[in-house]
Amino acid sequence: MAEPLIALLLERITMVLSQQVQEEVNLVRGVKKQADKLESNLKHIQSVLEDAERKQVKEKAIREWLDKLKDVCYDMDDVLDEWSYALTWKTGDAEENIHNQQKRCSFLGFPCFCLNQVVQRRDIALKIKDVSETVDEIANERAKHGLLQINKATDHELQQQKRTSTSQVDELDVYGRDDEKKIVVSKLLAESSQEARNMDVISLVGLGGIGKTTLAQLAFNDAEVRTHFEKKIWVCVSEAFDEVRIAKAILEELEGSTPNLVELQSLLQRVSQSIKGKRFLLVLDDVWTENHEHWEQLKRSLTGCARGSRILVTTRNATVATMMRTNHRINIETLSDDACRSIFNHLAFHERGKDECERLTDIGNEIANKCKGLPLAAKVLGGLMQSKRTREEWECVLSSELWRLDEVDEDRVEQLFVPLLLSYYDLPSVVRRCFLYCAMFPKDYSMKKDELVKMWMAQGYLKGTGNRDMEIVGEDCFQVLAARSFFQDIQNYNRYGLQFKMHDIVHDFAQSMTENECLTVDDNNLGEATMKTSIGRVRHLSMMLPGETSFPSSIHRAKGLRSLLIGNNGDPWLGAALPDVMKQLTCIRSLNVSWSSIKEIPKEVGKLIHLRHLNLRGCRELVSLPETMCDLCNLQSLDVVWCSSLNELPPVIVKLINLRHLCIYDSGVAFMPKGIERLTCLRTLDCFMVCGGGENESKAANLRELKNLHHIGGTLAIKNLRGGGIEDAAEAQLKNKKRLLCLDLYFNHNHEDENLIELLQPPLDLERLSIYLYGGQSSMGDSQCPFSLTTFIPTGKLVQVEHILTAVGSGQTSLGIKGSCNLSSLSVFCSSFSCHFRIYTDDMEHDVAVHTAILTLKEGFEGQISSQFHHSEDH
Repeated sequence: MAEPLIALLLERITMVLSQQVQEEVNLVRGVKKQADKLESNLKHIQSVLEDAERKQVKEKAIREWLDKLKDVCYDMDDVLDEWSYALTWKTGDAEENIHNQQKRCSFLGFPCFCLNQVVQRRDIALKIKDVSETVDEIANERAKHGLLQINKATDHELQQQKRTSTSQVDELDVYGRDDEKKIVVSKLLAESSQEARNMDVISLVGLGGIGKTTLAQLAFNDAEVRTHFEKKIWVCVSEAFDEVRIAKAILEELEGSTPNLVELQSLLQRVSQSIKGKRFLLVLDDVWTENHEHWEQLKRSLTGCARGSRILVTTRNATVATMMRTNHRINIETLSDDACRSIFNHLAFHERGKDECERLTDIGNEIANKCKGLPLAAKVLGGLMQSKRTREEWECVLSSELWRLDEVDEDRVEQLFVPLLLSYYDLPSVVRRCFLYCAMFPKDYSMKKDELVKMWMAQGYLKGTGNRDMEIVGEDCFQVLAARSFFQDIQNYNRYGLQFKMHDIVHDFAQSMTENECLTVDDNNLGEATMKTSIGRVRHLSMMLPGETSFPSSIHRAKGLRSLLIGNNGDPWLGAALPDVMKQLTCIRSLNVSWSSIKEIPKEVGKLIHLRHLNLRGCRELVSLPETMCDLCNLQSLDVVWCSSLNELPPVIVKLINLRHLCIYDSGVAFMPKGIERLTCLRTLDCFMVCGGGENESKAANLRELKNLHHIGGTLAIKNLRGGGIEDAAEAQLKNKKRLLCLDLYFNHNHEDENLIELLQPPLDLERLSIYLYGGQSSMGDSQCPFSLTTFIPTGKLVQVEHILTAVGSGQTSLGIKGSCNLSSLSVFCSSFSCHFRIYTDDMEHDVAVHTAILTLKEGFEGQISSQFHHSEDH
């Protein structure tokens, strides 16, 4: 299947050519004419891509045409990267010109200013000429396929695919939804909530094919529901939220005939009159629109109803439920394995003899387990197996991936994926390509949101605009996919962020859309996967191999590989394999060898001039990074978290001025390299290690180098704070780090910590402040607040802080907190056997008097001070 990545690459290519050719045409003699022709052809091709993507589902010739186009677009993208380097080299001091280059080509990242071997201009010209000729051939083939320019918004072919529904259901065919039905019915029959006045909105939210409509039908036809409501109305919205059509459908149910009206206002007035004073149930099945105005017009016409009325909505998109101001949202989960097997058996074993059923039951259960709780999949597979009589035929289905069953029955596969295909086509283009990228991960793989966004960035999928960074765009894409149930099992692991998975059927769907482009290799398919003649077309590869398996040399044929994830246990071969991998697969944008036992990164890493994302997390035996890291001038993200044997970062890292994310928390890095202030693009710096002196002091950065890192956000830990760095602390200007959410300060039990903490001024909108091993001394006098946020923050207000955690030593006896009007909890950990505290709080904004609480903490005990405050106001 085709994918929107082609549209992205075309967009990038045409932009670069239109801008850079005009400005730097003299770079390569004769390239202007070729570039103009290439740009023209690409724009014509781009205009018919939407039509091609739809038609290639059933037309193999168009699918192959799109594959050729995709390959040449990838080649062109690599050439443009090389061209960008050459342009930058030509301008002289790349570092000085970096911002101008960024404006001209922001989606390629900043051009490389430290390339050791600049690509020869003549070679670039020849590559552009070759690509241009290939695109010319592809453009000429376009007419042969009869491709048209279509407007997605008015595409009737897609709308025709959207299903219709009625309120009728055969309850004997439904399994495993008794509990959910009881919940929905109870919500329908309960009293209206106070905020809803007369009419509650109940939303059933879940993945396409999970059974939302079936559940709504069960509730709609329940005996108690039938007698409870005066009027029951079922409308299948499905396509665009057409208020006129919906209003007519409501009136047809209420009045028994369709009114001869065409104006929306007249129809809504008629609805309002017909519904007035009546208790009704309106089901809006399969709602897609997120347009608030469309919904509000209809809702206003229903407000004259009797108390207890209900609107029951089914939708795939949680955002729709929010837009409709849902009073009760019910997330529809997958069925149990037993329920799935019941659905499958009901169809697969229909009209079979007892002996035949017994002979196939065991394999039938295994096939049913492939459905992973999705009732639609159970129905499709059950229907497929009705015509399969032999055990061999059943074993063939069992051993096949669901998305490859078209070899058995193409119509069944299309039926299985239609609900997902509709949801997919409804996504914005940028979200589509982000979703398809997830096909590279193995099934049931636990993905990390922040990591995935960085991988999307590395592929150039995300484009920042104005004040919206690429990371924010990526966050939005994730939220859209999560809201529409493409992602599930979402869990928050605090510092380590969100983790989630894809349902197996969703994963199968993504793989069907990216066949030959995304590949997972494990010990089960090693031989088949690596022997495929099409491995040269693989762009994104995951390798999940056991430690005793040697590295498959055939992977070196994947010359166009852009993502490589190696995840295995033990990996004794990885260290030896990496040099060749880096020499052979030079197009890689994202490389993940996290949690491996490698001891070093080979110097050949410098050949990965396109690399944007490098994940070395958890490589506990890694002792050094090579100097050739300076050649990774496009690098955006470097992760060495938990690399406990890595004692320092190479000094050349400060030359990677495109770096946006530097993660070193809990690694062995003892100091920050001098010159880190040059990394002004940093969005993440999770830990800043203050040098403890000694032989490293001459090559270590001091706190003042934080001053120019204005964009760092999220969580920042500053470790090894000591009194000797007072002047540097004042220059760090933490107060200007507006994007910081959490700040962790680690002291060294030093008596000079009081002076240091007064100069470290966090921003006013922190969400969490943590202080560890603070060694300031003070008496218990009420007049003294040694650790007071009024001295910590000159304005006396830390208005957004909700949680403060402090770990103290035996020398500290008083803790003062002033101006933190949103503070909801304060946790104190005491390292000595017994600590006595006087807690000072002062809510200045509300003129609340000083409250004090005396608390004795024993070792290892966490005291929740907030619960001990006794509030009283002075007037």
